[in-house]
Amino acid sequence: MKHENPHHKHSHPHSEPQHAHPSGGHAAHTGHDKHAGHTPEMFRDRFFVSLLLTLPILYFSEHFQDWFGYRAAQFPGSAWVNPVLGTILYFYGGLVFLKGALRELRARTPGMMTLIALGITAAYGYSLAVSLGLPGKPFYWELATLIDVMLLGHWLEMASVQAASRALEELSKLMPTTAHRILGDRIEDIPVSALKEGDLILIRPGEQVPADGVVVEGASTMNEAFLTGESRPVPKEPGDEVIAGAVNGEGALKVRVTRTGEATTLSQILRLVQEAQASRSRFQALADRVAGWLFYIALTLGTLTFLVWLALGRDFNFALSLAVTVVVIACPHALGLAIPLVTVNATALAAKNGILVRNREAFERGREIRFVALDKTGTLTEGRFAVRAVYAHETSEEEALSLAAALEALSEHPLAQAIVEAAEGKGLPRPEVRDFQAVPGKGVEGTLGGKRYRVGRPEWAEELGLKVSEPLKRGLKEAEARGESVVALMDEARVLALLALADRIRPSAKEAIRRLKAMGITPVMITGDAEAVARTVAQELGIERYHARVLPEDKARRVRELKREGPTAFVGDGINDAPALLEADLGIAIGAGTNVAIEAADLVLVESDPLDVVRALTLARATYAKMVQNLFWATGYNAIALPLAAGVAYPWGIVLSPAVGALLMSLSTVAVAVNAMLLRRAALTAL
Repeated sequence: MKHENPHHKHSHPHSEPQHAHPSGGHAAHTGHDKHAGHTPEMFRDRFFVSLLLTLPILYFSEHFQDWFGYRAAQFPGSAWVNPVLGTILYFYGGLVFLKGALRELRARTPGMMTLIALGITAAYGYSLAVSLGLPGKPFYWELATLIDVMLLGHWLEMASVQAASRALEELSKLMPTTAHRILGDRIEDIPVSALKEGDLILIRPGEQVPADGVVVEGASTMNEAFLTGESRPVPKEPGDEVIAGAVNGEGALKVRVTRTGEATTLSQILRLVQEAQASRSRFQALADRVAGWLFYIALTLGTLTFLVWLALGRDFNFALSLAVTVVVIACPHALGLAIPLVTVNATALAAKNGILVRNREAFERGREIRFVALDKTGTLTEGRFAVRAVYAHETSEEEALSLAAALEALSEHPLAQAIVEAAEGKGLPRPEVRDFQAVPGKGVEGTLGGKRYRVGRPEWAEELGLKVSEPLKRGLKEAEARGESVVALMDEARVLALLALADRIRPSAKEAIRRLKAMGITPVMITGDAEAVARTVAQELGIERYHARVLPEDKARRVRELKREGPTAFVGDGINDAPALLEADLGIAIGAGTNVAIEAADLVLVESDPLDVVRALTLARATYAKMVQNLFWATGYNAIALPLAAGVAYPWGIVLSPAVGALLMSLSTVAVAVNAMLLRRAALTAL
């Protein structure tokens, strides 16, 4: 997977997972407040230790002995094996849920943690009372299996997606650490932090700009694509502004610093990312809401069961055992696995299809998406130039391309490579060049076959006063109307040919747009590029709505506006896309983009294929459907089990014992697991 921008090379440690924290930030928006300070490893370790403690509990359980017709080994103190192990299990395995329940109750939002805590506390409290002399059968096995299944569920849930927010860290890594300050006739290297407004600095070819400033001397081009979305290298001459983080091209520049530190454009984008992270609303998982309802149902029904049976004249022990059965049965094992099992399957399926899931809620939000906003450069297009047309006059197109490629082969200009590739693709010969010379900000010149040729900006031809024929003028007008970069091939007297270069559209982009529309989703293109470029790309792809010349800080605003019309996904790859990725209901990063975009996204498309956007949204819809089905299977049995456990059918001699309740619970758990596995088949056929 390409996580790198060509100008952005540093390590990207994915190994250290960071998890949600209540204070805000990107991780917090995953709705994982209940997992504050938790790690998948912690749940895994507790699960395996609890599982080991469960085995002797099951062996010594009276229920298990009755069902399987055996008698457990008897020895002095054997009656206390289950109470002791049950107590260890309650505090060791259950502590995480008890603490979570306290947090939920303090926030007055009882959910999964509170429901689990209620179930295990009722089972443990009643079992301990029975061990100490209360008539009845203890629930230690129920306590143990409930803790095991819930630990497994939370481990799967956290391990399936380890959401980490390193966006800000990646942004700060982009900046160079030293700057070359010019003092009179000498140059000194100083830390970027020591730069002050008004300092004169030198930016050498290929270096990153350390601070915002204005060019004082020199000519070059700058790659600002990953900051502004502008696909073309931007020419820089005295008086032009340069942006911190941009990459200098072929010429050395002297720049007067205008903004440093917090005031730079890059720092402002960083602030936008922080704001977007902090303002992101927490999305409460569906299972948590269901658990919240079940908590109230269990509490109410358990209390009612106890009071009604007492009022009907039954003894305290009978009323209490039925009440506890109701509370324990209300906490379904399957509910703890309903969402995690679907998530694990969906995450694995997504990975097989080149979609990395960084936020499990992506599946829940993805099914509602009505608008997909797409960045242009690097997303719908490859961010690499290709020769679209050669306008030649008084020479053939092949000869013009051959001559231009011969000169450009020695140039470092970004457009040069595209011209060389075009000539190589057609198998054209490359004449030998003598007396080659690069003219910064203009182009290159050299002698081929005894004649002097120049390749460079059309403006250079104007400055030299060279003749331009009418067909070439028409070609120039057409290329400029399309927003393309134009390179002129000149001899000593006239312009021989014009080469129009455009950012190459990704092969699958058109099909992706067609399929999004078929799903009832409206594609919207948002780009920092020029109106003419945006219009040309939008027409070719069949996109009706587009916004051009959108500044980095405005992308998030455009996404906000779209969100008012309906749930919106944003697909992007640049640093300038990070605030928009966070602002969107669903952030999708193109894998070949910069690390910061990847860190700000919910989903990452490894192959940089726009069709993967369609696959991701199809998978999201299928996954959400499975989640709803699983919640039905996980809680549906409660509709039958709870009234029976409460003794509604007691007059007819039917009371749901914990044993039968456990059987129903097991069946619903199996149904949930099988249904989650079926997702692989359902979603793959749709993909």
